[in-house]
Amino acid sequence: MAQSEQQAVSAHYSVGGLGEKILGALRTAGKEVEHLTPADLSPLDAFHIRGRDATRELAVIAGLDASRRVLDVGCGIGGSARFLAAEYGCRVTGVDLSEEFCRVATMLSERCGLAAVTEFRAASAVALPVEDASFDIVWTEHVQMNVEDKAHFYGEIHRVLKPGGRLLFHDVFQGPGGQPHFPVPWAGTAAISHLVSPEEGGRILDSRRLRRRHWEDVSAKSLAWFQSLMQRFATRGRPPLGLHLLMGPDATQKFEQLVRNLDEARIVVVQAMYRK
Repeated sequence: MAQSEQQAVSAHYSVGGLGEKILGALRTAGKEVEHLTPADLSPLDAFHIRGRDATRELAVIAGLDASRRVLDVGCGIGGSARFLAAEYGCRVTGVDLSEEFCRVATMLSERCGLAAVTEFRAASAVALPVEDASFDIVWTEHVQMNVEDKAHFYGEIHRVLKPGGRLLFHDVFQGPGGQPHFPVPWAGTAAISHLVSPEEGGRILDSRRLRRRHWEDVSAKSLAWFQSLMQRFATRGRPPLGLHLLMGPDATQKFEQLVRNLDEARIVVVQAMYRK
């Protein structure tokens, strides 16, 4: 990924003062901000379609246990990393292009008492700052949409996985209904959106010597989840603590366009596992 594109992607996700905004929302929601739990943060830090439910499903597919060392590529503010550490006892390293997200992720892990088993590093997904064959699991949710050079992206994942290691992903692909409408959570315009079809994604994964073990199209479940979420917003208003904190003032428009894209089959959502 070129430096200019990295800057554009990082700027898209930048919120400014995110840590204080989250702590303020937590206080408004009645949470004790010095002593949080991953459950306290679940309305916010599962920054992907279907939230914590999708993370739980992917963890079951992975067959996780405390012996696994996990790399979360594109970790956001660390929601999945904390969930896996708390629920399965895994030691998790998170990598994200956004320095702000990594700072907030570290702060929230400290307040959840998980600083010893989670760490976060600001780096590019196509230049992972870890050694070869050092992780049992590479985990990624809603990341490759911003990566143009997917062969390099999956090549890096292959590099850092141990022999027999597993790639788990929950990702958005190009659907048959045409190019997506913007803005969406991962891009304000098409300039930083790099969707490929599931078929093309599968070919790239195969070329990186990663072997498919599970593949599930969860688009219908994703659409139903978003429709329910938007209905709750319409009837009850936004809660103080939610994904909108991470998406800026046009969060509602991004949600609406995402629902439209799913409904028109302009995007599809897949959960999958591959092995090295």
